[in-house]
Amino acid sequence: MVSQSLNNQYLSDPDVQLMLRVVNGDHAAFEQLVAQYQDRMVGFFFHLLHDRTSAEDLAQEVFLRVYRSRDRYEPKARFSTWLFRIAHNLASNQMRGSIRRREIPLAPGSDAYDFRPQGEILAEKSALMPTRQLDSLEMQDVVRNALDELGERQKTAVLLHKFEGMSYEEIGDVMGLGTVAVKSLLSRARSKLRETLERYL
Repeated sequence: MVSQSLNNQYLSDPDVQLMLRVVNGDHAAFEQLVAQYQDRMVGFFFHLLHDRTSAEDLAQEVFLRVYRSRDRYEPKARFSTWLFRIAHNLASNQMRGSIRRREIPLAPGSDAYDFRPQGEILAEKSALMPTRQLDSLEMQDVVRNALDELGERQKTAVLLHKFEGMSYEEIGDVMGLGTVAVKSLLSRARSKLRETLERYL
């Protein structure tokens, strides 16, 4: 059992409380966490890898790792930060070809995730939209191509910042970087995106 006196600043996170229930053998709490995060996990991997099957496989692997590590869990960060740290490590390994595929059933409702092309979704969330009007399909291609020109770390930082709304500190926790390094990474990513998108202004 995890000591409730440790890391009190994270105990107000309701998802940390759910994970603590998982630690104590509450399977319903684990199912609730899967239901809450599975679409976000699949989306994160999908935008990095452009492959739904791989994204779903890796999302399943994330939750397998969460469950297997439950006895060692300590609330040293927000639950979402801890979860995306696992996801980031898996994505990095996948890009290096070292992850074996495993299968567990996701919770009902996983098809609710919006699998529009990532360019379209990012364009909606980004402040870098070109001022010239482009048709929807062209805009999707423009933003997708611009995003794909980023390096792995820049792309990950942009996804965590734009899609997950993470602070610099949280992104740093996920990626194993200091806050200054995250700011620099995002600044370079924005500059590169802007440079690419300016061709269409």
